[in-house]
Amino acid sequence: MVFNSYTFIVFFAVVLFIHNLPFKWTFKKVHLLLASYLFYAVWNPPFILLLLFSTFIDFYVGKNLSTEQNPTKRKWWLAASLIGNLGPLAYFKYGEFMLENFVSLANVAGIDFHPLAPDIILPVGISFYTFQTLSYSLDMYNKKYAAEKSFLDFALFVTFFPQLVAGPIVRPDELIPQFKSPVKATWLQFNQGMFLLTLGLFMKVVLADSLLAGSADAVFSAGKDMNALDAWMGVLAFSGQIFFDFGGYSTCAIGIALCLGFTIRDNFFYPYAAIGFSDFWRRWHITLSTWLRDYLYIPLGGNRKGIIRTYINVMLTMLIGGLWHGASWTFVVWGGLHGLYLAVEKFIQDKRKAHSHEPGPHPHLKPNFAHAMLTFFLVNITWVFFRAQDFTTAWSILKSMFFFGNPKEVVLNYLDILKVTVVITGMIIVHWQMRHKKVLTVAESKPWWSVGMVWTFLLIMLILSQESTSSFIYFQF
Repeated sequence: MVFNSYTFIVFFAVVLFIHNLPFKWTFKKVHLLLASYLFYAVWNPPFILLLLFSTFIDFYVGKNLSTEQNPTKRKWWLAASLIGNLGPLAYFKYGEFMLENFVSLANVAGIDFHPLAPDIILPVGISFYTFQTLSYSLDMYNKKYAAEKSFLDFALFVTFFPQLVAGPIVRPDELIPQFKSPVKATWLQFNQGMFLLTLGLFMKVVLADSLLAGSADAVFSAGKDMNALDAWMGVLAFSGQIFFDFGGYSTCAIGIALCLGFTIRDNFFYPYAAIGFSDFWRRWHITLSTWLRDYLYIPLGGNRKGIIRTYINVMLTMLIGGLWHGASWTFVVWGGLHGLYLAVEKFIQDKRKAHSHEPGPHPHLKPNFAHAMLTFFLVNITWVFFRAQDFTTAWSILKSMFFFGNPKEVVLNYLDILKVTVVITGMIIVHWQMRHKKVLTVAESKPWWSVGMVWTFLLIMLILSQESTSSFIYFQF
């Protein structure tokens, strides 16, 4: 079930109605849990078993980690959680990828090996809920808090439908405590939640799907060299599409949860106003970047074991982050480029710090809009590998972007170029103007009639836009 469908509107209306009836809190939690399973079952009902398996294993592992004192046994319990979570993820998401690479290596070695295609179906959202439940076991192993006693609350934490299939990735201590006592949205929360839901759908349906997706698809599926303008317009279109699509989903998820009285932390904070790549990852897919930081980068040693190890840890974290996004070497290259950017950025910052301690005047470089545009330019280079189906396509587009292609015909028409130019320019201006602000805070500071006018405009544009029931991009991850 997708947020941008009539089915979801009916589903959400029923959920809201029951949630606000004068029933006992336990009944309402059971209702939310069953609604979450129904929400997920619309795609493929049997995969609910994977959700249940992940829920049971981590709840049980958490209980044992909270009481077990023997270090060796604790490691075994953690290993059980890691295998139970990462095993299904490896099979369903990376099974075909690993088999393809094994066959390629065998052929290079002169072994003629042609296995049957496994035809594996990827469960929607498996990357997200796997990381979410795994964080509980890892936190229990590190004795961050006591084990959760209520299986109902833990199961609801794993399956809570607003953020189940594409995040934000919430931590146990952020969501489980909200299930402990009755929660019902205030009128202000409900209004704010509905506004965020409308804004998120506008980002997805109007901006991502109606205005940008067509140009991005045309360029990345052209299969030929093109002029630099077409190549850049296609890459910029995808840059905006993926933000409005994924940021739109996160905004919808936060808004839906708020309508029910629950709060979920932000997942995006105007990333295209980032000044540098550390800043970019503090603004883009925030819940994934902090997860990778806390459960991968820091355990690897972070920046505590010397400068060389720091660079290695950064690169490993970003390579794994790239592979998390998809079973393809293009995603690994995308992650590797971000790792390289972060390493170079750190090198430059360390050099500046060293020079700042030397005697004599030292100019202080203040971050400005030009730095943000340089970051945006380099981020767009990485999006080529993220979007391209293979390296041949990526290389062709990169050549075209930098005038090394051999164009034979135009890919985009003037209307496509105009739409991309207007939307991306507007996006950059809004990101820069809002880089230190939150949309609800700004809305609260404005007169009610001006917020009403904006809200009405969003609704009208949703109605006038082409009907869109396409899945969100991150559902495939």
